[in-house]
Amino acid sequence: MAKEDVVVEEKVEVKKRARDRWGVAHIFSSYNNTIIHITDLTGTETISRVSGGMVVKQHRLESSPTAALSAAKRVAEEALEKGITAINVRIRAPGGQNGPNAPGPGAQAAVRGLARSGLRIGAVEEITALPHDGCRKKGGKRGRRV
Repeated sequence: MAKEDVVVEEKVEVKKRARDRWGVAHIFSSYNNTIIHITDLTGTETISRVSGGMVVKQHRLESSPTAALSAAKRVAEEALEKGITAINVRIRAPGGQNGPNAPGPGAQAAVRGLARSGLRIGAVEEITALPHDGCRKKGGKRGRRV
């Protein structure tokens, strides 16, 4: 038998990835503030909660993307410390009867900050409350006159 005919099997070590521990990141983003709240999958146990006002000094900067990014980093560090490695994201705007249905400026920055800090992002869904024609909107019969 020649040397070319001998097949040498190489053992390739396949490093198995550890199973992810999942959590849910609830992001409430209005035009005044951004609140990031990480819970377990059921939503009953709080793992970490940080708002934009906790990371900036001026009130006018609470809703800014910079504050949301800093809050996301801080919340992600706490979550990783407690063993959460992957999250599903739920974005919420004030919505409802009279609030705006569009999330504030900090929502996108918060998701970006969570992804940058090492958490795996699963599903991203919007859970803004929408009225089902319950109460009458404010503004009177002829609407708001500017």
